[in-house]
Amino acid sequence: MSEPARQTPSHDSALRTPGPAAPLRDWLATMLAAEARTVEPPVAAPVAPVAPEPEIRTWAPRLVTAAKPSEDAEDELSEIMAENMMLKARLRLESDRRDELQIILAQEIRELRSHIAEEVGKMEDLRAERDLWRARCEALAAPLFQTATR
Repeated sequence: MSEPARQTPSHDSALRTPGPAAPLRDWLATMLAAEARTVEPPVAAPVAPVAPEPEIRTWAPRLVTAAKPSEDAEDELSEIMAENMMLKARLRLESDRRDELQIILAQEIRELRSHIAEEVGKMEDLRAERDLWRARCEALAAPLFQTATR
C-alpha cells in the first residue's frame, strides 16, 4: 500500500469522543438532570408542545460537541474522579467477597467429597460382608440340597 493511503485519517476517529471520561461525564450529566427533574420546578409559562422525535431505525454514532470551558469544569472533574474512586472501591469489595465465597465453597466441596468417600467405603464394606455371608450360606446349604436330592 502506498504511503499517502496509510496516513489518511480514519472516518470514525473524528466521531469518537476524546478520552475515557466522556461516558462517565455523560452519565453524571444524565444523573444530575434526572435529579433536577425530580425537584419541583417553579411555576412558569406554559411550554409549547414538542414534536416527537423520529424513530431511529439504524445505529449511528452519537455526536458530542466539545464542552465550553467553564468555572464548573473543575467541580465536574472532581465529581467524576470521586465517582470513579467510589466505583473502584465497590469493585474491589465485590472482588474480595467473590474470592472469599470461592474459598468457602471449595472447602465445602472438599468436605462433601471426603464424606461421600467415607460413605462409599462403608457401602463397599457392607457389600463385601453381604457377599461373605451369602457364600457361607451357600456353602452350608449345598450339602443339605445334595442329601435331599438322593
